Amino acid sequence: MSAPIRLGYVGLGNIGGPMAGSLAAWPGGLTVFDLSDEAIGKVVDKGAKAAGSLAELAAGTDIVGICVLNDEQVRSVVTGPDGLLSTARPGTIITVHSTIGPDTAVDLAEQCAARDVVLLDAPISGGAMGAASGRLAIMVGGPRDAYEKLKEPFRLTADLLVHAGPEVGAGTKMKLARNLLHFISFTATTEAARLAEAAGLDITKLGKVVRHTDAVTGGAGAIMLRETTATLDTDDPWYGIFTGVRTLGEKDLSLALALGDELGVDLPLGQIALRELAPGLGVPHLEGETA
Repeated sequence: MSAPIRLGYVGLGNIGGPMAGSLAAWPGGLTVFDLSDEAIGKVVDKGAKAAGSLAELAAGTDIVGICVLNDEQVRSVVTGPDGLLSTARPGTIITVHSTIGPDTAVDLAEQCAARDVVLLDAPISGGAMGAASGRLAIMVGGPRDAYEKLKEPFRLTADLLVHAGPEVGAGTKMKLARNLLHFISFTATTEAARLAEAAGLDITKLGKVVRHTDAVTGGAGAIMLRETTATLDTDDPWYGIFTGVRTLGEKDLSLALALGDELGVDLPLGQIALRELAPGLGVPHLEGETA
């Protein structure tokens, strides 16, 4: 009978702390390291052990998660003096949950591979709220067999684990695409709020409507149904559905832009959306058609 997997975790901040707190329930045990004694204490109170150094942590663990601030800190944790690689045994898996550059993940994975250690980029989505509730999404880039070993322990902290691709860096690229949508949506929200405010509406009530509707319809993710962004053939099953979305969207965008003109509110994202919705959905107007 094989020994239980031993977990380690480095970086116990707003996201890493709750993640580690959930992982502390893992039967094989969890060892943690952070520069804050207070942060360590909170996770130790949930059953984890504290390591005195990164090297000590790596020597006694099989899967080590990292959630620190940036690329520089991740590099220091992995390859710095007395870092994880100084004592990690062959077969150790390091998962980087920090959002770093894809090239950084690839470079570190190569350095780890030279020591027979596997490094996976495994950025997370869901923020501090998702970490606290154990409802994170984790996007993993790297070898499938290493990804499979994460499934059981990571169920404690995430309710969605996705293998983004077999190459290290795929998880980070997926996270960047997800956050592109996230922050463009935030910017669009500010534009909609300006229009509503100019129309004399309560934008807090508008926010309640938006949250309610997105919970029902799935929000922007509801249209991410195709396997490609290419133009749809007219006999594609999605063609009729997406032309319906196009028709409704262009009508409503046109009405919103007209209201903006009436109220003197500039809506640049609305203009872009009206122009790009049809081709973006894969159902551009045929020659002679107008939006």
